[in-house]
Amino acid sequence: MSDHQQWLDQVREEIIDPARPIIDPHHHLWRESRLGWPYLLEDLRADTGGGHNIVKTVFLECHAEYLSEGPEHLRPVGETTFVAGIAEASAASDGAEIAGIVSRADLRLGAQLDEVLDAHEQAGGGRFRGIRHAGACTPDPTGMLIPGGAPKGLYADEAFRAGVRRLGERGYTYDTWHYHFQNEDFAQVARAAPDTTMILDHFGTPLGVGAWAGKRDAIFDEWKKGVEAVAACDNVVAKLGGLAMPDNGFGWNGRDRPPTSDEFVEAQRPYYLHMIELFGPERCMFESNFPVDRLSLSYPVLWNGLKKIAAGFSEDEKQLLFHDTAARIYGLAS
Repeated sequence: MSDHQQWLDQVREEIIDPARPIIDPHHHLWRESRLGWPYLLEDLRADTGGGHNIVKTVFLECHAEYLSEGPEHLRPVGETTFVAGIAEASAASDGAEIAGIVSRADLRLGAQLDEVLDAHEQAGGGRFRGIRHAGACTPDPTGMLIPGGAPKGLYADEAFRAGVRRLGERGYTYDTWHYHFQNEDFAQVARAAPDTTMILDHFGTPLGVGAWAGKRDAIFDEWKKGVEAVAACDNVVAKLGGLAMPDNGFGWNGRDRPPTSDEFVEAQRPYYLHMIELFGPERCMFESNFPVDRLSLSYPVLWNGLKKIAAGFSEDEKQLLFHDTAARIYGLAS
């Protein structure tokens, strides 16, 4: 991490609009990961305390600290227990509070799903908000750093769709992550479970590596068509971020120097503005996706870029994008 931090520190910027309250609705925590280094409270605090006014955050499942024994369907509850302890420590100290936890459950479990949800609720210490059972599935993972592991056809599985509906019946949210060519499949899930609030993570991930390298314009057009179908489902909310993952293909993680916020804005503004036009600020929330996007740029630079993208919006619209949409969707008290 220290060498990587030195690389990030090559780009330092004055913080834009430092007093603006921000809820970061998407980050991870882990002792071990495929990225090769830990990311715990002290690491999160080093990022969120870098100058922007991050008041609360939401943890998203990342297969960390699962139980090593007991029934298979309950093993993800270990992650909720792990994060709840860190969240308690965040609330008892200065800095952003981890106020929400989105956990993992196999939504195809049928009658057993309620048992898992009850266990997450008990383990979460009042912070459990919903489930992410990601649908990311690629026919060719060549060149990808973090290929999704969902089975083919998950979104069409009727048992899965019943699980998504059950989340809504119990007042929980459903987060997902998938690739640009899966957006229209996801729209079918949204239409099949209209009473469940769903959150589309990372723009529906337009890819730019492996089989998708060098095709950015064509993929952008395909991506636009897919997210238009998703936006037509009024039970879906969009998280705007996670486009600096290496698999998006911007190549920043392989450079001698990370991007500035101006470079970030120049490359990614069209994606952000298209989503905000489709969904409206009341159905959009900016996210960091840290520490995965930390592979490409620093936390202060990311949020400077997001503030530059939002500069032309009204104050009320900015409040929604940076804070209020996340607070409403995840039930985070002011």
